[in-house]
Amino acid sequence: MARIIGPWGVKGWVKLLPHTDEIDMLCGHAKWWLGRNGDWREVNIAGIEQKGRHLVAQIDGIVVPEEAVKLKGLDVALPRAVLPASAEGEFYKVDLVGLEVLNEDGNALGRVAELYTNGAHDVLRVVTAEGEQKERLIPFVPAVVRQVDMAAGAIHVEWGLDW
Repeated sequence: MARIIGPWGVKGWVKLLPHTDEIDMLCGHAKWWLGRNGDWREVNIAGIEQKGRHLVAQIDGIVVPEEAVKLKGLDVALPRAVLPASAEGEFYKVDLVGLEVLNEDGNALGRVAELYTNGAHDVLRVVTAEGEQKERLIPFVPAVVRQVDMAAGAIHVEWGLDW
């Protein structure tokens, strides 16, 4: 849902960069999950405010900037159960992780390891099977992504094998 990008102010608040267009979604929850690389912990939120396209939040127990800076780089998540159901033809970005990526010729390019934003648009980080260890960065834009087929577990793209 977001990433902590650093401390904010002198009372231990943190500044967050949301990964969603609906940044107020985090505002309605008193508990978040903070973590990285599978190491997550639940925290209580004492306060939250929107500041432009960022959020700032106070996490219970964090009262000085020196403690807040230790949280820099952590991801912020909510349990899937509290998120609204996605509409027909829509999906959460996390749902794309693990899907197979196929080009228009039916060639397997790998599986989605991550979806991130580079500032201009979203990017699929696609990795091949363990033997090859090849990585592709594929723009997640309509000109490239032709279809996301959640039922089949595949994303169809216009992308060459040697690109």
